[in-house]
Amino acid sequence: MLVPAAVAVLLLGGLGWYWSTSLVPSTYSVMEMGHVEYGGGAAHEHGPGRSVADLTGPADGEPDVAVDLAAREESFDLASGERIQGFTLNGESPGPALEAHQGDLVEVTLTNVDVPDGVTLHWHGVDVPNAEDGVAGVTQDAVLLGQEHVYRFLAEDAGTYWYHSHQVSHAQVRGGLFGTLVVLPPGMDDEQDVVAAVHTYSGRRTLGGSTGITSFDAPMGTPVRVRVVNTDNGPLRTWVSGGPFRVAAVDGRELNGPTDVVDEGVLVTAGGRADLLVTSPARVDVGAGTALVVGPPGEVVEASPEPDRRVDLLTYGTPAPLSFDPERADRSFEYRIGRRPGLLDGKPGFWWTINGNLFPDVPMFHVSEGDVVRMTIVNGSGDVHPMHLHGHHAVVLSRDGVPSTGSPWWVDSLNVADGETYEIAFLADNPGIWMDHCHNLEHARDGLVAHLAYAGVTEPYRVGGTADNAPE
Repeated sequence: MLVPAAVAVLLLGGLGWYWSTSLVPSTYSVMEMGHVEYGGGAAHEHGPGRSVADLTGPADGEPDVAVDLAAREESFDLASGERIQGFTLNGESPGPALEAHQGDLVEVTLTNVDVPDGVTLHWHGVDVPNAEDGVAGVTQDAVLLGQEHVYRFLAEDAGTYWYHSHQVSHAQVRGGLFGTLVVLPPGMDDEQDVVAAVHTYSGRRTLGGSTGITSFDAPMGTPVRVRVVNTDNGPLRTWVSGGPFRVAAVDGRELNGPTDVVDEGVLVTAGGRADLLVTSPARVDVGAGTALVVGPPGEVVEASPEPDRRVDLLTYGTPAPLSFDPERADRSFEYRIGRRPGLLDGKPGFWWTINGNLFPDVPMFHVSEGDVVRMTIVNGSGDVHPMHLHGHHAVVLSRDGVPSTGSPWWVDSLNVADGETYEIAFLADNPGIWMDHCHNLEHARDGLVAHLAYAGVTEPYRVGGTADNAPE
């Protein structure tokens, strides 16, 4: 009888130990979580150095663009009239469409009027200084009820971007706490363009906050840049009716030598953007009966069926030289995404893994400023993952072993389907502590998140804590 009792004690003890090791502390620094990976480069200690809090944008100077944004939790009307319960900025969702010119100093003052969980603003795709990145518990504390926070950064790179909360983001972004940001290069003031932000509110697919068909007035024969922004959790399929089009830019970066596209659609991953150059009259569909018609007032463009084929950005456009050599990488990392049963924070489930481990035992990828970094992303999880690296743009080198032969394909949000393997590379030129996570925000909430850490950078903020920071 002693033997079964001893076995039972050992089993229960083992289960108790396993359960306890899965618990996530109520407050912690992301610098202390998981395990360090150096990618074949030199190891380094994060001793005294630069604090994330000091890696700010310009402290002085009159802003060229100054905006006040007030966050609220409330019911509101979509542009097409439907009533929604969610979150607003300045009483509307999407929030105000921000526009700047390349080189402008942007200043945004965020006030939390009545969002109980607190808020932040992350400038998605804008490679801002680390302290301006808007990630609660990593680059700032959440802005609590009645508080405000000021973001200041230079709009150095022209392109299509967006902003959204990075505090309880899986709920706040879905509920409407987001907006768009366009940075115009010199000479584009006279060009016709329209922002087409796609978001699904309570099962209603919208474009610019409106269900159904919306329109943009443009004289016949006018070229128009349609800036498609996917603010949802999953990939978006968009296509053009009425004539050929070109993919002018992806994730805020112009493509080199884009050519006419006919009978092909474009996949825009969650968080990603694609600038489509169409000629009036044209119709841009984004699925679920939602579309934008570009043309003279009253123009009707019949919708073509969604094409079976999609533009392959691995081969689209013309090659061009890079500013660094990926073949001379200083560090090489793996980001292998899987899924398995286990315990996460004491809860049983079927959870995401990174390199075989469950959160919080996830990688902290260590780099030094100036490193050329290669990363191989492998998805064997059974689901698609839109992978988003904060603070950097990466160039796609290959997919499933097939090298890129088209225009340099720069991304900050990369659609990695189940069974796919991508090689990417980037230059470590923006010091800080940066999130590298799935932009299906519910996946991030469930542990599909890692971080990129620079040598000599310290991190004063805490997940949890008095601000109840909840970045993922």
